[in-house]
Amino acid sequence: MNQRIGILGGGQLGKMLCLAAADWHLETYVLDKKGCSAENYCTHFVEGDFKNYNDVLNFGRLCDVITIEIEHVNIDALEQLEKEGKKVYPSSKALNIIADKELQKNFYVKNKMPTSGYRAFNSKKYLAEFLERDNPFPCVWKSCRGGYDGKGVSILKSIESLKDLPDVPCIIERLVDIEKEICVMAARNLSGEIVTYTPVEMVFDDKANLLDYQICPANISKQQIATAKKIAKQLIKKLNIVGLLAVEMFLTKSGEILINESAPRPHNSGHHTIEASMTSQYEQLLRCILNLPLGDPKIKSPSVLWNILGAEGFSGEAKTIGFEEALKISGTYFHFYGKKTTQPFRKMGHATVLNKNLDNALADVFKLKNILTVET
Repeated sequence: MNQRIGILGGGQLGKMLCLAAADWHLETYVLDKKGCSAENYCTHFVEGDFKNYNDVLNFGRLCDVITIEIEHVNIDALEQLEKEGKKVYPSSKALNIIADKELQKNFYVKNKMPTSGYRAFNSKKYLAEFLERDNPFPCVWKSCRGGYDGKGVSILKSIESLKDLPDVPCIIERLVDIEKEICVMAARNLSGEIVTYTPVEMVFDDKANLLDYQICPANISKQQIATAKKIAKQLIKKLNIVGLLAVEMFLTKSGEILINESAPRPHNSGHHTIEASMTSQYEQLLRCILNLPLGDPKIKSPSVLWNILGAEGFSGEAKTIGFEEALKISGTYFHFYGKKTTQPFRKMGHATVLNKNLDNALADVFKLKNILTVET
C-alpha cells in the first residue's frame, strides 16, 4: 500500500484511476502534458510525453509500479524499466502485441481464439493490388498502430475508398454479419487470480464510429454469456496480463462469438462499474497491480451508460448545456472529464443510469441525449 503508482497517460481513464486510488490514500504519479484530465487528481504530476523514450524511462524510475491508461506509450522504455527491476503492468511483451492490430490478430489465431478472417499489408500499394485482384468488398480497414476512439478504422466499399486512407501498415478484415457488439472486462492479479465482469452490449454512433451507449447486462443467452466470459478469461491468461483486459467481441447473426480487438487497461465499456458493480474497474486495477485479492465483479443494478460527446458543428471552449435539467433524472450519475475545449464527437464525459428496469434506464438515456449537450 506504500508503493508509488505510476500512470502513463492523464486522460479521463487516468483521472478516474486517481480518484479510486485516493479512496485508499495511495500515492499516484501521472505522466502527460499539462492541462490533462488527471493533472489535478494525482498526488504527483510529471509533465512529459508518454511516447518519448527518455520521458517514460525517467518517469518510471520515480515509481515502484507502473501501469497505463492508453496503449500508445513507449514500449522500449517500459522494457528497460523491467530490466531495472520495476514492476510494469501490463508487461512490455503483452503491450507490444496489443498495440499492433496485426500482432493481435496473429496472437488470436496462434492461440486458437475465435476471430474474423484478415490479411495484413505493409503498404497502400500492396493493399490496392489485393483489393483490385480479390474484390473483397465490403471489408474493414484498420491501421496496425495508433488507432484510438474510432480513428484508424474504415469500412471499404470499393477501390475508390482507398484514396482517403494513409499509407501505413494495415489489416483488412472480413466484414462480419453482426447481431450485437459486446464486451467483457477481465481482471488478473500477479498471483493468477482472474475475475470477469458481466458482458455489456455496445451501441455505436455510426458517424463517429464511437460508443454511443451501452447496456448492462447484455441481452444475450446464458450460454453466450458463459462463452464470452470464458473467451475473456482465456485471453487474459494467455497474454499473461496483470491488470485489466477489455475484450470487445462480435455476436454474429449465426450465433458465433468472435474477438474484435482487446485493450489492456481501463475501458469505456467498464465506466458503468463505478456505480453499477460491487467493485469498479478502477479499484479492480489497483487490486491487480498491488497483488491484492480481487473484488467482486457482480452488478449491483442493471445500467445504461451514455457517452457525452462534443456536439457536431462546435469547436472551441467547451460549455455544457442543459445540466440542471439533466440532474432531475433520478438514478443518473455524471462524470465530466474536465476537457477545456470541445470538438465534434470528442469524449467530454459520460452518464450512467441505474434502474432495475433496463427499458426505463434506456428511456432516461434518450431523454438525456435530448437535454444535455456540450457546445461552445
